[in-house]
Amino acid sequence: MSAGEKAGANAFAVGPGSRPEMHDALAAAVASAGGHLVPFEDAEVLVWDDPGAADDFPEIIRSCPKVKWVQLPWAGIEPFLPHLDHTHIWTSGKDVYSRPVAEWIVTALLTAFRDFHLFVGAKSWPLQSGRNLLGSSITVVGAGGITGSLIELLGPWDVNVTVVRRRGLPFDGAHRTLSSDRLTEAVSEADAVVVAAALTDATRGIINRHIFDAMRSDSWLINVARGAHVVVPDLEDALRSGSIAGAVLDVTDPEPLPDRHPLWAFDNCIITPHVGNTPEMGLPLLAERVANNTRNWLNGLPLAGVVDVDAGY
Repeated sequence: MSAGEKAGANAFAVGPGSRPEMHDALAAAVASAGGHLVPFEDAEVLVWDDPGAADDFPEIIRSCPKVKWVQLPWAGIEPFLPHLDHTHIWTSGKDVYSRPVAEWIVTALLTAFRDFHLFVGAKSWPLQSGRNLLGSSITVVGAGGITGSLIELLGPWDVNVTVVRRRGLPFDGAHRTLSSDRLTEAVSEADAVVVAAALTDATRGIINRHIFDAMRSDSWLINVARGAHVVVPDLEDALRSGSIAGAVLDVTDPEPLPDRHPLWAFDNCIITPHVGNTPEMGLPLLAERVANNTRNWLNGLPLAGVVDVDAGY
């Protein structure tokens, strides 16, 4: 029997409801796709509407004994890792925000390569400097939707892209794909190293002293994934010594980055406050995903963004 044929399969709950704007948008998305909104205890589907309320999940799921499928709000599911199980089907916002995040990466690359960090605060005419993104070599750590969107956006610049992933299976559009055990090789000739991987035990701290030592002194680190991918003291040493050209960070460890943290003091470290995708940018995209997945569920079709519980993303 398919998902859509199960009794009560159109019974959806949206919660915990602690973010009214998000709750209303996702509830409307469910209803527009034919889902029937019910109390938690009657629901077969739970659409989680507050990524900041993961600690409330155990209590709420206990009140949802009939739930078979849980839709999580963002692509990153780290706060929910303790709650993943094989009892439920889990989906996330995986690939929903790929294009906005890829847009930020292109902005970061152009900002770094064109030396905007040297010009923005200038009070007199500075010396000319900078280089082209055109024809450059970029290494991307991670092989998800962000990487696919980035390769598409970089097409007009004729960029040579190397993708690093768990296994070296070819990634569509990349000039070469290397397995993660060849990361040092992959970064050694790159003009920039872009981190766009899921955060797992295997990728935590993957960008460390050994990687910075392997990078060229004119190469930039671009991190749009998670702050914990980078060993921060090693990054500070690399910025201080000039072993890399600089870093553009949309994510930090910790986050928010505290005032007076050493990274704020580096002229060659550009920090943005996790704006690769903001709630305002992302909510319409998430609502569309929820509506599409609702239709798929009701019609017995595959769901988008299914979480690999064992892999943790």
